[in-house]
Amino acid sequence: MSGGVDSSVTASILARSEKSLDLSAIFMRNWDTRDESGTEKGCEWEKDWEDVQRVCKLLDIPCRMIDLSREYWNRVFQPALEVWSHGQTPNPDVSCNRQVERPWIILFTIQCLHCREIKFGALLDTLKLQDGWLATGHYARLERSRASNSDTRHSDVDRVKLLRGVDPVKDQSYWLSSVSEAQIRRALFPIGHLSKGDVRKLAVDAGLPTASRRESMGICFVGKKRSFSSFLDGYLPPNPGTIVTLDGEVIARHQGLWHYTIGQNARISGRPKRMFVAAKRPEKNQLIVVDDRHHPELARLMIRVTGFRWIWDEHPPPEAFQAEGMPISVKFRSVMQPIPSVLRVRDRNKGEISFMDAQYGISPGQTAVVYLGAWCLGSGTIVE
Repeated sequence: MSGGVDSSVTASILARSEKSLDLSAIFMRNWDTRDESGTEKGCEWEKDWEDVQRVCKLLDIPCRMIDLSREYWNRVFQPALEVWSHGQTPNPDVSCNRQVERPWIILFTIQCLHCREIKFGALLDTLKLQDGWLATGHYARLERSRASNSDTRHSDVDRVKLLRGVDPVKDQSYWLSSVSEAQIRRALFPIGHLSKGDVRKLAVDAGLPTASRRESMGICFVGKKRSFSSFLDGYLPPNPGTIVTLDGEVIARHQGLWHYTIGQNARISGRPKRMFVAAKRPEKNQLIVVDDRHHPELARLMIRVTGFRWIWDEHPPPEAFQAEGMPISVKFRSVMQPIPSVLRVRDRNKGEISFMDAQYGISPGQTAVVYLGAWCLGSGTIVE
């Protein structure tokens, strides 16, 4: 549980189920505020933990807090810093959902780093859970079916598909796209078939203390008074370089490529028109800018993707290896709707995704998530 309304309603649904369920709740602390300020103040995990306890008391569910800040720092944040330092745009939350783990059991989400969610890790050693299920407040769905008679590798287990949440705005399958079928086999997403409005109404009807709590869209340990790039400045040394036009004219200087993402307004003063980031050249420490948000330099009809992690271990499907490719849809941002595309893979780990229409503002390091209809097949990292 995160302290938010989604996980609160998830707990309420299970606690008031007609089935006799043995429930307990877990709150994950994923960032040590003392690293930022030398005190426990500045991050709202205390308020989140308080809200979790209030909800659990109402529902008569035991709860406990688990500190994963060290795992998060070592296995997610530090590797992401290395990517940011080279001018790319990593997605720590997708990585975190598979990295903060120990064998067998999965632990899911609280609000945290640079986007909405965190975490998907495994904690059997900590939780001592052998045959239980783990439920979370993700807006995603799972479809279960018995393996076909011809599927000899999976004949004794259910097959599980990760599906997009019904609410197209709140769908969180993007963040879960790098986990394996084995990890989600014993997962439950009780609100994946609901809209955010439905969840709010259930919270009010159930009298949950978090029913009116506002959504947390920020980054708790970054704080409200500074930007994400200024937060990174505390961990990355200054690396000044030039900002240049396509013809090589130097028009400004930057203090580090991590301050910029492809497609954003570069905010260069004294120019007659706004300038937008078109590319980064880490080898020269240069930022390339153009004067139009839809400039041809920002348009992409194809992206190359590597490091694919497929949810089903036998994927990608055979059609993706054929010359004509496999029709799919893809998301390279969490909040966008999937766009029609074609997937062609060279091997299981890398391939190309072609778009029907030009797409803008795609940056190396972003996560490309592959869908077949509502079915999320997996994801990889965009390299160009």
